[in-house]
Amino acid sequence: MRKILQPFIAAILMIGVVITPTITYADSSGTTEVVNEKFGPPIVVYGGNLTESQKNSVKESLKVTENSDVKEIEVTGKDLAKYLTDGDASARMFSSAKITRKDAGKGLVINIVTPDNITEVTAEMYANAMLTAGIHDALVEIAAPKPVTGHSALVGIYKAYEVTGGKLDPERTDVANDELSVATNLAKESGIDEAKVSELLTEIKKQIAETNPTSREDVEKIVTEQLSKLKIELSDKDRQLLIDLMDRIRKLDIDFSKWSDQLNDLSKTIEDKIGKIVDSEGFWQSVKNFFNNLIDSIRSIFK
Repeated sequence: MRKILQPFIAAILMIGVVITPTITYADSSGTTEVVNEKFGPPIVVYGGNLTESQKNSVKESLKVTENSDVKEIEVTGKDLAKYLTDGDASARMFSSAKITRKDAGKGLVINIVTPDNITEVTAEMYANAMLTAGIHDALVEIAAPKPVTGHSALVGIYKAYEVTGGKLDPERTDVANDELSVATNLAKESGIDEAKVSELLTEIKKQIAETNPTSREDVEKIVTEQLSKLKIELSDKDRQLLIDLMDRIRKLDIDFSKWSDQLNDLSKTIEDKIGKIVDSEGFWQSVKNFFNNLIDSIRSIFK
């Protein structure tokens, strides 16, 4: 009997390992981050359409208290119209963010602190769009009090970045917003994994930075090569959207020599994430195989 029960015991233990949640606790030590006087305190930008209770929820998510040394501002539809060519000044804004500028060379760190409420945009998509817009060397934390796509957070980040003394080119911010739209569209409409979308955009931009294409035809060749390399199939419509976007990026006033290093860092982050996804898929396949073998063993006992 004990031998018969052993597979069941192993299965129960395995289930416990799989479903037991990891719990982390907020730091209550009261430690205060040192403010970089070059850039001033972190900027917290709230969506202009948040209710008071929603704003308090965002504050809690971003760990903003009465004692926090931060500067608080709001982002509205008027800001959307400022940074985007076809931005709707009457748009409702809920996504919020906290941006902490860092010294040159620190890179971009994106943390979505309410992942269940940012439904379309991933950290890597934000990072890609920010690099296109000209934002670098910053810690950016993003939050929303209810499920939203997450697109408006990018406009809030633009505003916060300029409040800290950064200067952004309106043409670049407009292209960056289009990039975010294309990225989420490919993930949602074309069914491509979000990490794979970010990998595709990053690799195409890396090739643009390294080869400095001089024509739309050159860009089209790069897009075609990367789609083939990553084994991604797009409809003719989506393929043209991607080529149009990358041709706009080619024409931007960007120091591609510096951009290449930043994209390489982002590429490494995305590769690590995809590797973890693959490892995770392999783990769940092993779980499936385990239970299939367990069922076969049980059947053999009663034959």
